[in-house]
Amino acid sequence: MSKTVEHFRTCTLCEAMCGIVVETKGTEVTAIRGDARDPFSRGHMCPKAPALKSLHDDPDRLRQPLIREGVTWRESTWDEALATAAQGIHAVQRQFGKNTLGIYLGNPNVHNLGSLLFMPQLVRALRTRHRYSATSVDQLPHQFMSYLMFGHQLLIPIPDIDRTNLWVIIGGNPLASNGSLMSAPDMKTRLFDIQKRGGEVVVIDPRRTETAAIATRHHFIKPETDAVLLLALLNVIVSENLVRLGHLESIVEGLSQLKTVAKLFTPAQAETICGIAAADITALARQIAATPKAVVYGRMGASTQRYGALCHWLINSLNILTGHLDVPGGAMFTTPALDGIGASGSFAIGKGSIGRWKSTVRGIAEFGGELPVATLAEDILDAGDKRLRGMVTVAGNPVLSTPNGVQLDRAFAQLDFMVSVDMYLNETTRHAHVILPPSSPLERSHYDLAFHLLAIRNTAKYSAPVFSKPKDAMHDWEIATALMQRLEILDGKNRLATRAKWTAVEAVGPEGLLAAGLQMGPHGIARKGMSGITLGKLRRQPHGIDLGPLQPCLPSRLQNKEKRIQLAPQQLLDDIDRLKRDLAKPDPMPFRLIGRRHVRNNNSWLHNAPNLMSGKPRWHLWLATEDAKRLGIQDGQDVLVQSRVGRVRVPVEITDDIMPGVVSLPHGFGHNRPGTKLKTAEKHAGVSINDLTDDRRIDELCGNAALNGVPVEILPSTP
Repeated sequence: MSKTVEHFRTCTLCEAMCGIVVETKGTEVTAIRGDARDPFSRGHMCPKAPALKSLHDDPDRLRQPLIREGVTWRESTWDEALATAAQGIHAVQRQFGKNTLGIYLGNPNVHNLGSLLFMPQLVRALRTRHRYSATSVDQLPHQFMSYLMFGHQLLIPIPDIDRTNLWVIIGGNPLASNGSLMSAPDMKTRLFDIQKRGGEVVVIDPRRTETAAIATRHHFIKPETDAVLLLALLNVIVSENLVRLGHLESIVEGLSQLKTVAKLFTPAQAETICGIAAADITALARQIAATPKAVVYGRMGASTQRYGALCHWLINSLNILTGHLDVPGGAMFTTPALDGIGASGSFAIGKGSIGRWKSTVRGIAEFGGELPVATLAEDILDAGDKRLRGMVTVAGNPVLSTPNGVQLDRAFAQLDFMVSVDMYLNETTRHAHVILPPSSPLERSHYDLAFHLLAIRNTAKYSAPVFSKPKDAMHDWEIATALMQRLEILDGKNRLATRAKWTAVEAVGPEGLLAAGLQMGPHGIARKGMSGITLGKLRRQPHGIDLGPLQPCLPSRLQNKEKRIQLAPQQLLDDIDRLKRDLAKPDPMPFRLIGRRHVRNNNSWLHNAPNLMSGKPRWHLWLATEDAKRLGIQDGQDVLVQSRVGRVRVPVEITDDIMPGVVSLPHGFGHNRPGTKLKTAEKHAGVSINDLTDDRRIDELCGNAALNGVPVEILPSTP
């Protein structure tokens, strides 16, 4: 009889990096619980963690490659599937040109060590400019601003919430997201700890979120007016001479230009636009300035709107002008054990770029080597001879997660060839000609390359696989290398040299690269001597190693040549005119649509886990009580929600937790398209918010999709 074995790991299902204990007997997972000895999460885990067992055991998870034959699928060998995939990709690019192939990387890649290390190599090997990822429906404004202000797209300030006494949250719901660009397990305890030490948490959001419900106070705000609020806060700081730059005074440029911008909106003017009382705006500005340890933080509501870059510029500026950047309790920068920002060679993450090329139809500029995914469908459908003919998707479901999903669904159906690296036959991969399914998350090793860079505390942790990978399975990184090998041969390169090259790469694998990166990192033996971190040391300490709180690091951490903070990038100064012009325009429809996060959801890719889909339905339309009375709508009644691009029928949930004039749908549902294999998700199909979001509504400055603040109307539903 098999004995119980404990495996100490990091959960890979969200940003929080919770330490977990996975108990197994033989090949079965018998329990998953929080790891009390993990120095970061301290025993906490959220309800998502047990879904690792559901993912591993899921009968719908693909174990063998699939090749489409007409409207049916057949299982194939890996050799046949990889050869078919490589030949199809090669044929498209040979016949129509390199840039007629697109590649999309979905959110799960950032939770996967092998994918983070090897998928960028596949992207480069394809030599196409049509590169897309979940970045441009999420955090692109953060990266855009970090590039312009600090010199690197991933030098993102992190709220030091364990030491702050005032946390102002704009458009974020960390209690549901466990952080979000701020990896922080056990958020509820951390929120309460701020208040226990006499501090305050202030939430500004069109919805009374789970975070707002336990905050010190909450203010409703009209969607897409956050930039006006932030300008009014800066107005108070500047007009009342509350600017305190502290140790940053000698390294900032553009202060006078920023002060001029701050004069644009007084609190009284902002009140009429955003709906927050002028007295409350003034009081909050003074409180931020007067609190020694304070931080302003903005997330999805402030990011995925038409003025996301403006918002994050103003948030950074507000923290800087009040002396709350690069100080304990404010907004700080991490120094992770494997530091892609400060690294060189293969570990270096690109600083960023703007406008090296543009999308075909609309001419929207690239950022950081990627085009906005809001332009993908049109570059398939409307680009004439230059249209995309082929597509590679990796761990992504853009039909449900990007704007105007109906249009993208139609576009994918017209491709000449498509390959998907994915565990599921879902709403996107059903269009593929070949599906290459990677191994289970429990069959691969893990180290959080991305989220250690975004964490509220410096830690390091390596997780060994729980189970050995089956002989007839492949890891994501092995799929990537196998495709690259075959593409090199199809391009006419020497077979023996190609085979030798990729044999060497496979021999090193993610662990070999990780070991080298840790050794050369800021906490590694190359800098710290024998006391430094190595992969071997992390293997021997499976609960993880605490590297201490975030530390002040400016100006040395700045990545621009001048080693100075740019307070007034010209692109932002110019974009203020767009904000003012748009504010003068009337709303085209009576309601604004916003998204909604739940702790049991993670985009679309956990909806096939039965333990996460139990309980009350989560996909209903939230409608304010006042609006329901005015429209004569009853709780539970079906209504039609219509935007410029689409219409959905959905039941209404009437609530006082959303402001009048605003409605809300969660992200990631809409599992009602034919041809998928997602039994649990289909039982809880709901509707896709991205059948309503508009691919034409983007942040014109950085290209991010404006998924929040979409104009909609509510219509009676007929049977």
